[in-house]
Amino acid sequence: MRVLVTFAVEAEFAPWRARRKFVRQNAKGLRLWKRVIGNSEIFVVLTGIGDNSANVMELMMRVAAGDRCFDVCVSSGLAGALRLDYHLNDIVVATLLKSNFVHADVGRDWLETDTQLVELAVAHGAKPARAFYTAEKVLTTAEQKSLLATKADVVEMESFDVVKEGYAWGARGVAIRAISDRADEDLPIDFNRTMSSDNRVSVPRVLAEVAKNPGTLAPLIRFGKQSRSAAEALARFLEAYVNELVQLVATQDSVQVVAR
Repeated sequence: MRVLVTFAVEAEFAPWRARRKFVRQNAKGLRLWKRVIGNSEIFVVLTGIGDNSANVMELMMRVAAGDRCFDVCVSSGLAGALRLDYHLNDIVVATLLKSNFVHADVGRDWLETDTQLVELAVAHGAKPARAFYTAEKVLTTAEQKSLLATKADVVEMESFDVVKEGYAWGARGVAIRAISDRADEDLPIDFNRTMSSDNRVSVPRVLAEVAKNPGTLAPLIRFGKQSRSAAEALARFLEAYVNELVQLVATQDSVQVVAR
């Protein structure tokens, strides 16, 4: 079987890559790694921040042009809490994904994730979330999060698009995230101003934001530490989850996509 795990940026993936040997793949235009577990292949692709479903679509097309496509697609990474009872480093799994607009190809702004994959995540200690909201921009203040809390429990920027593409190619889909900022927490700077042309956080632009307001330096360092801690918690979870996922799906006679 083949499992695809996506992260937005290298910092989210780095702790897991440090724990296990992932081999960088020669895939033009894609940041792609591969690891083998028994007879299964685990692929990791970095999509960039926000709607970069084109990267996932291109990967799906390349793999489908070979012998077979992916069996499971896991959208992963860090996220912001919209509930006060979610704490830093909590692992959360979505039963529903919501988008900030109606997607013409599916005719709605929501997707259900695979029930069995959600249940497996919960069995490994993930907290179930009624919904993740895939936002167009980074929510930088507690007030912005509060306004969105009626719609979802967690906010991030990639899961809807990633899982939608996985479904289109016949994969089962799930979204699993680690909480890197609390619902009542403002971010130290406006990260929307720091994005590079390839949808990554630009260090020079971060430094420019700090230069405008030197008082943000200490909070930014603190936020960096808690983000690394959340990524490490996610790596520990994914290591156990993916290993059991491989065994679970490999024992099934057929793969059923849950995407109503």
